[in-house]
Amino acid sequence: MSDADILGKPLCTLAFCWRVARRDGVTIGLTSHDRDLEIGGLLYRATPGMIPSAVRSGIGLEGDDSDAAGALSSAAISEADLMVGRWDGAALELRLTEWETPGELWLLLAVGEIGAVARKGAGFTAELIGAAAVLGAPVAPSTSPDCRARLGDRACRVDMAGRRRIVAVASVADNVAAASGLAAGDYAFGTLRWLGGPNAGLTQAVVDNGAGSVTLADAPAFAVAAGTLALLTEGCDRQIGTCAERFGNAVNFRGEPYLPGMDLLTRYPGA
Repeated sequence: MSDADILGKPLCTLAFCWRVARRDGVTIGLTSHDRDLEIGGLLYRATPGMIPSAVRSGIGLEGDDSDAAGALSSAAISEADLMVGRWDGAALELRLTEWETPGELWLLLAVGEIGAVARKGAGFTAELIGAAAVLGAPVAPSTSPDCRARLGDRACRVDMAGRRRIVAVASVADNVAAASGLAAGDYAFGTLRWLGGPNAGLTQAVVDNGAGSVTLADAPAFAVAAGTLALLTEGCDRQIGTCAERFGNAVNFRGEPYLPGMDLLTRYPGA
């Protein structure tokens, strides 16, 4: 039976289903129905039961927007995970099915990723950013003296093999993590991704590092036990000198370091 035939029946037993895949690989299913539904090998849980408040489609550049609302639940979506950003950027699908025959009707209503998340009392609301939103991005990048690429991406092309290292964090005081055997400065402007403990999966920006410590931009969201493993990835300050001398990659520098800018007169007094 086609989707049109199912929806054309005198009585439909419809339920919304959300499939949410976080960037760390965790995938959950949620449904507006009052009992769990299993579809395609994924269990769509009735708790917390997310409810779509609006789905809008059009020909504008804003993309297909929708809003999701639900209750905070330690079993699926906890307040702590929302606040530390574990759900930011998660891929999300909204589908419609019949709860009497789950999966026979599997109508895609919206797809995108989770944007802004706001807490409201014991619940939350999340914005769904549609795929068409990329059409609103600039066609060409603005000029800049700094490199616009990220170290190791397709534009930069630096081989990151050997530029990542797993370390055991002995302790954390404020935003300084103790880890031994590091080359000073190699991980400045890089990242630290927690591999264990309550912070597992969270990535933090690295400001600088010494031989035995790493200075993070912010303190970890949760307490760190001695010996917790973390993945350190080297960083770059996006300057042409660093690109040429440290990485030998000036040919792929994505910036205009020698282009005169608005500060031309202050750089050349008397001109």
